[in-house]
Formats: sequence, C-alpha cells, structure tokens
Amino acid sequence: MLQLLYHGQIATFILFVISLIIAFTFHEFGHAYAAKYYGDRTAEQQGRVSLSPLAHIDLMGFLMALCVGFGYAKPVPTNPRNFTSPNASLVVAAAGPMMNLLVAIIAINLYMFGVQNGLEMFAGEGPGIFFTGLAVLNLILMVFNLLPIGPLDGHYILPYLLPKKAGIAYQVLNQRYGTMLFIGLMLLSLAGLPIFSFVWIMGQSILPYITFI
Repeated sequence: MLQLLYHGQIATFILFVISLIIAFTFHEFGHAYAAKYYGDRTAEQQGRVSLSPLAHIDLMGFLMALCVGFGYAKPVPTNPRNFTSPNASLVVAAAGPMMNLLVAIIAINLYMFGVQNGLEMFAGEGPGIFFTGLAVLNLILMVFNLLPIGPLDGHYILPYLLPKKAGIAYQVLNQRYGTMLFIGLMLLSLAGLPIFSFVWIMGQSILPYITFI
C-alpha cells in the first residue's frame, strides 16, 4: 500500500493504516476472548484480552503488511489442555475471522445509515473511503485467515468439517508441509503471480451481502 504515498494519496494511506490497526486488533482480541471464555487464561495473563492495539500489533508484521501486502499481528498464545469444551479449538480459531466479519458489518452499515440520514460526519469522500475500506479490508482478512494452509486459522477449522480419519490425515500433512506450502505461495505471490487474487475478489464480493441499510 506504499503506492498510495508514491501517488501523493497521503490521507488515503493514513486511513488505510488506521483500518489495518483496527482489523488486526479486533482479530486477535477475538481469539484471546474466545480462549478465555473456554477456560484458557494464557492470553489473558499476557494482556491479550484487550482492544488496545499495543497488545496485538507486531511492528515487523505491520510494516510487512504496509510494504508488501502480507503481514501479521502477534499470535495469541493458547493452551488447549485448559479448554473446557472439545469444540473450543474450533471456536477460538473462528473467533478471529468472525470478529473481522462483525467489524465489516458494523462499518459499512454505520456508514450507510449516516449517509441516508444526512449526518454531517459521514458527508464527503473521506468517510466513504474510510468506512468502505475498513469493511473490505476486514472481509479480505477474514477470507485470507480462513484458508486451511500453514499457520492460518483455517487449518484449525477444517478438521472439524471433515470425517474423522480425513481430518487427522489433513492435520498430519499440514503439520509437515503446510508452512512450507504457505511460504512458497507467498513468495510466488510477491513475485507477481496472482496466487491470492481470489482472496481480494471474494472479500470485495461479500460486501453487498452484509449491507443491510
């Protein structure tokens, strides 16, 4: 997203930075809160059940997101042995992407409500860029993290959707090769191949379906 600076779109770049901070923060908060809810206080003890960006933003991962379009926040630590439900891992993994979906729903519908009711704070180009961009960015982050490869949240979710034997076989394969596959796909994407272009397309295509106002 540094291209925005190259083209003199400083205000748009700042809005993107704010949106990215919000998206990362709510995503990781979702994981931490769900883990606490299911009996694991590991994240809470490290101050991660918080909506403070300082608790979740990893500087290197954030800069990578700005510079190359791929980044990360601080992973939320969990201890599955503390979970009080056999489905806790599924819910904890899904909580991050679902929090991004919630932020997207609130952002776009709040903006549409403000526009339709003529509220001054929603007038002009800036609010439209911010709220629409915030919604789309969160949807893209949601879709990306639901991919069942490497360390992404989807690799915790997929085994629950497969027959038991297939789920176990997938977990073994992903543990052995998932991270290498993920890194390889990232490198190919950075080299110019549209490996993850469908993530952007899907994120943008979801927007009309969560706009209720």
